[in-house]
Amino acid sequence: MLRVLDELLWVLRREGLPVSTAQAIDAARVAALVGFSDRQTLRDGLASVLATKKDELTLFRSCFDRFFAEERAHLGDLWSRLRVRGFSEAELAALRELLSAAAQRSSGDAAGMLAFTGEALELDQLLASAGIARALAPMTSALQTGFFTQEVNKRLGIPALGSALARMRDALREALGEERGAALAAALREELDAMKRRVRTHVEASLARKLGEADEQAARAVDRPFSSLSPEEMAEVRRALRRLAERLRGAERVRMKRSRRGRIDPHRTLRRSLRTGGIPFRPARRVRRRDKPRLVLLCDVSDSVRLASRFMLELVAASQELFAETRSFVFVSDVGETTDLFRRKSPEAALSVIESGRVVDRTRNSNYGRALVSFEEQLGRSVDRRTTIVILGDGRTNFLPEEVSVVERLVRCAGSVIWICPEPPATWGTGDSAMPRYAAAVSRVLVARTARELEGAARELLARRK
Repeated sequence: MLRVLDELLWVLRREGLPVSTAQAIDAARVAALVGFSDRQTLRDGLASVLATKKDELTLFRSCFDRFFAEERAHLGDLWSRLRVRGFSEAELAALRELLSAAAQRSSGDAAGMLAFTGEALELDQLLASAGIARALAPMTSALQTGFFTQEVNKRLGIPALGSALARMRDALREALGEERGAALAAALREELDAMKRRVRTHVEASLARKLGEADEQAARAVDRPFSSLSPEEMAEVRRALRRLAERLRGAERVRMKRSRRGRIDPHRTLRRSLRTGGIPFRPARRVRRRDKPRLVLLCDVSDSVRLASRFMLELVAASQELFAETRSFVFVSDVGETTDLFRRKSPEAALSVIESGRVVDRTRNSNYGRALVSFEEQLGRSVDRRTTIVILGDGRTNFLPEEVSVVERLVRCAGSVIWICPEPPATWGTGDSAMPRYAAAVSRVLVARTARELEGAARELLARRK
C-alpha cells in the first residue's frame, strides 16, 4: 500500500500539486482507513487532505484518474508487471540472472537498467534530474521533440539497454524453451517501448511547460504581431488598448489637476513666511505656463494594414482627449478628415463609420503620394512649431509616386513628424515599400507591430507635450 501511495504522491508533486510532509502522513492514514478496494472512496478521502483549493482539486482528480486507469501499464516494478502477464517465478529468476550479467558487462548504463526493472517512480526521478533538464534546455520547438527524445534516451542508456535485450533473446529461448523464451522476449520489448513512450511524454510535457511560460510572458496577445492575431486575441487587444486609453486619460486628469494647483515656489514661500515669524503658513505656488501643443494624425486604413489600422484608430480616438487640439485624418487614395466624427460620436461608433468606407473608399489601392499632397493642402498654414504630426502606415506605395518632398516640407514647418510603422525594419525597402526614404525624411520612426509597441508609441507622443 505504501509503495503505491508513495508513487501517487510523487506523480502529484511532479504535476505541480504541493504535497507537504504532513499531508503525506494524513494521506497514508486515509489510505489505511479506507483501503484501495473502493477507488471512489479513496479518491474522495485523499482529495480532502491533499487538495486545499479548487484548482488543486481539479488537478488532483485528473492525476488520480490517470494513475489508476486500467490501461496504465507501469504500476509496480518490472517483475510485478511480468507476473501479471503470467510468467512464473522460475522464468523470472532466469531473467534476473541474464539481466544481472548484462548489467555487469555494461558500463555507465546502470541507471537505465535500474529504471527499466524498477518502479515508475525511479524513472520519473531520473527524468526530473538536473542532467536531463540541462539536456532539454535548448529545446524551443515541437519539431525538435524527436531529436531531444533521442538525447534523453542516450543519457538514460536506453539504446544500450535495447541492444542488451536483443542479445538476450536467444539466451531466453535456450533457458525457457522456444515458446516461453520468445514470449518473455516480446514482453521485454513491449516494456522497453513503454519506457521510451514515457520518455517522449516527458519531453513533450517539458516543451509544453516551456512554451506555456513563453506564452504568458512574450507571446501573449498584446505581444504578438497584429498580423498573427486570432479573432479572440484581437478582441483582447482591443480591450487592452481601451484600458490603456483609460489609464492615459486618468494620468492626464491628474497632470491637469496638479498643473492648475502649481508647484511650491520655495523662494517666494520663504519670503512670505517672514510675515509670520518664519513659519510658512501659506506656501507660494508657481504655475508652469505651457504652450498648448497640437497634434495632427494621418492614418492609413487600406487593406495592407487592415489588421493594424483598427488598433491605430483606437490610438487616434484616445488622442482626441489627450491633446488640447487634435485633428485626425484617414486615407487610402483620398484623404478624409475625422476630427468632427470623433467629437460627435463615441470611439466605437466612429471606428465603425470609418471601417464601413463612408469616410474614404477603402476598396482602392493606397496612394501615399496623392494622400500626402492632399493632406498638406488641407492643413494649409495651420502647422507651426507647436504641432506634432503623426503618420500611421506601412509606407507601401503600390509603386506610385512617393512625394517624400511633402514630408520634408512638413518636417520644416512642424515641431516634429513621427511615423508609426506596423512592419519591422527588416521588411522596409522590399517590394513597393518606401519606408527607408520616408524614415530618412521624418523626425522619428516608431515600430508598432504589437499592442505593447503601440502603447510605447502612445506614451512617447504624450511625453512630447512637455
